[in-house]
Amino acid sequence: MPIFCAEAVLFDVDGTLVDHDAAAEAAVRAGFPFVPDRDGLARRWRELEAWAMDRYLAGELTFTEQRRSRITRLADEFGQGVWSHDRADAWFAEYLAQYEAAWRTYSDVAPAMAALAAEHPKVRLGVITNGDARQQRRKLAKVGLLGLVDHATISSEVGVAKPHPAIFSAACDALRLPSSQVVYIGDRLRTDAEAAIAAGLRGIWLDRRDTGVATPAERIKSLTELPPLISG
Repeated sequence: MPIFCAEAVLFDVDGTLVDHDAAAEAAVRAGFPFVPDRDGLARRWRELEAWAMDRYLAGELTFTEQRRSRITRLADEFGQGVWSHDRADAWFAEYLAQYEAAWRTYSDVAPAMAALAAEHPKVRLGVITNGDARQQRRKLAKVGLLGLVDHATISSEVGVAKPHPAIFSAACDALRLPSSQVVYIGDRLRTDAEAAIAAGLRGIWLDRRDTGVATPAERIKSLTELPPLISG
């Protein structure tokens, strides 16, 4: 694998730094304590989240509408009846409290960040993430990654979302760096690594499951593999 000469290393947040799926699963199970199919409930919630977020990012639903759409569909499919908007909003408020309480970083995050800071102190670190800016900044702060907020590029503030190249360009512009001097790491092949490469950055795919999927992007299986690949 090549050594990346970089002045900045940027990360995706959910699925890369923070275990979003585990937090979401804990929260949705708490919200439906009497549904017997616990695994099916969590699996369907992930599917509905992906569907609703795609509609939101495409401009077909507002942020509130995508939340209501997925919870009302989930409730109906799992025998909880037809929910009003008020009931959906109240449930989602409780869900968010449970979700935020379950935020955790992956086990490889802290050692990787420590190694980057020790071995490459002049390399700037930050994030490029889709989502609500207030929630994503609060998430980074809560899990101990507040330092990454200094260079956070978030879709709700930029007005475009990954995989659109404009969000990657916005991050490079904010850093005042050419895209070729910025490395970007994310867990989604198309949305993160390949999109970053298409935008001119040095994209790396974090393939924790070691899927073996063919791609021109460089691949790592753990963030602890990253520091030796960076040359400041």
